[in-house]
Amino acid sequence: MSTGLIIALIVIVAVVVAVAAVLTLRARGPRHGASLKRRFGPEYERAVARHDGDAKAAERELSERVERHGSLQVRPLEPAERERYEARWTAAQERFVDAPREAVAEADRLIAELAGTRGFPAGGQYEEQVAALSVHHAHHVEGYRRVHRVAQAHPDGAHDGAAGTEDMREAMVEARALFEELVRPSRHDGGRRGAADERTAAPATRRDGHRTPSLLHRRQAKES
Repeated sequence: MSTGLIIALIVIVAVVVAVAAVLTLRARGPRHGASLKRRFGPEYERAVARHDGDAKAAERELSERVERHGSLQVRPLEPAERERYEARWTAAQERFVDAPREAVAEADRLIAELAGTRGFPAGGQYEEQVAALSVHHAHHVEGYRRVHRVAQAHPDGAHDGAAGTEDMREAMVEARALFEELVRPSRHDGGRRGAADERTAAPATRRDGHRTPSLLHRRQAKES
């Protein structure tokens, strides 16, 4: 075989490999984006909006979050810890009737502390903590952002009056979904103790869930 023919074959093989690589990347791109959409749900749309509609930039950001926090090991809660957190959340909800702003601030602190206890970045690293939570609790992390924004708002700002109270009530309700995910035993807790704890905690959670709307709406009734 002549040298020229060998070189031609090498060039042809290189071109075929390059074309195959390009086609593979193109085929992988949509699937990768679809996978991120499924994983992040509303968080995906939020990232796209933050990047002015640039889906590729949003997907790069979300992929980086998965790389940083996807392997995070969630620490199980001891039964006593779970009871303390649930009692503190219930107390914050009940406090909302007379002191909604203080109740929201306590909910913000409580979620930050609970997330840190479970192994997420500490509450002092708010942005990094939210990024990690978005990887593992994408459908409810916005509730934490909302309660944090309300808690950080200046008392003399736009969160005063009846409308402000409604904003705070909605923030508390939305944030509770993340709190419940963080406080309940996860599938990684394993063992009989996790199942027993879940059976023990479930009735209290259901009772609180029914009681909370009436407590919060009592505030609205008093103001109307």
